[in-house]
Amino acid sequence: MERHVECLTREQVAHGHRVTMAFRHGSVVPQGVVRLPLRGEALSRTLARVSDRMAFAAEAGAAIRRLCGDPHAHGVDLVHLHGDHVEALVLGPVCRHLRVPLFLTVHASLTHRHPYLQRRAFRDVRAFVALGSATAADLVARGVDERRVLTMSSGLELSAMPPPAETAPRERGLIVSVGALNPMKNHALLIEAFDELARIRPWLRLVIAGDGPERDRLARMAAVRPGVELAGPLSRAEVYALVRRAEAFVLASRRLPDKGEGVPTAALEALALGAPVVVSSDASLDPVVTDREAWRAFESGSKTDLVCVLGALLDDEPARRKMSALGTSAASALNWPRVAERVDDWYRVQLRQRYSAT
Repeated sequence: MERHVECLTREQVAHGHRVTMAFRHGSVVPQGVVRLPLRGEALSRTLARVSDRMAFAAEAGAAIRRLCGDPHAHGVDLVHLHGDHVEALVLGPVCRHLRVPLFLTVHASLTHRHPYLQRRAFRDVRAFVALGSATAADLVARGVDERRVLTMSSGLELSAMPPPAETAPRERGLIVSVGALNPMKNHALLIEAFDELARIRPWLRLVIAGDGPERDRLARMAAVRPGVELAGPLSRAEVYALVRRAEAFVLASRRLPDKGEGVPTAALEALALGAPVVVSSDASLDPVVTDREAWRAFESGSKTDLVCVLGALLDDEPARRKMSALGTSAASALNWPRVAERVDDWYRVQLRQRYSAT
């Protein structure tokens, strides 16, 4: 999320917007951006006992009030929040009181808990950006009018990435996955599927890049399965180099009650690097990559289906070459300048509707 906000904000400044950022964690402030100072408030200190995110929203709301009341400031045209109902529940009433439209980008699927609070929080949001069709469906299921939802993905920093390895030889049998080592990413399923595939394809190798709470468990699984490597946390350049060599990139994510994927940026970056991509049905690239021949999906949680889909891909070099070409073409439309322009257009559409309604 921090990377998404950094890239979006940088593009917005380049487009001539005045952008002020408020955040509780992190340190990146793009050039030309003003950081909004946050102060501890009685409300935020109380909320901090329950939720750090709600405490942040309370401090941000107080800071926005001060900014709106400053006669020397330019005022606030809109607030763009990145989060979900937790922050919106606190910040939404502030924006409603100030008559400042609140936009909300939801980066992943919503928790199944607290549907009433979600519906209540979303009533104070003017418009939404949903990263992925599953996220958009969650919002609509909570009573949000689909006309207030823009479904898209995060952008890609294509200028910072190496060109796709269209002609360079790939490492035979190399399967790569990139993501935090947590239950949602479901790397254990991929390791089990790899074990089955490797029984008749002993040249296969699986490399998983990332770190997280499941590292010890996955390390124990890898220790008894030759060919499986946990590479740990890698730099962005190291990840790109690894993915460019892969014959297949796999993301086995599953939806949990409290967490799910939006549109996984790691899979989009793999497309941009020319790697044939396989994702679970819970990590779908719909509706961002509309050409379904550019990537393949398996039924989330099904080792049998993953073995079938991935095995067929590994055995079909012409299909991998076609997917590589289609994937790089699809990813070329997802560079950050274009994505930021879509967000700007969404601001204009929603603000124009607001003013015409008043």
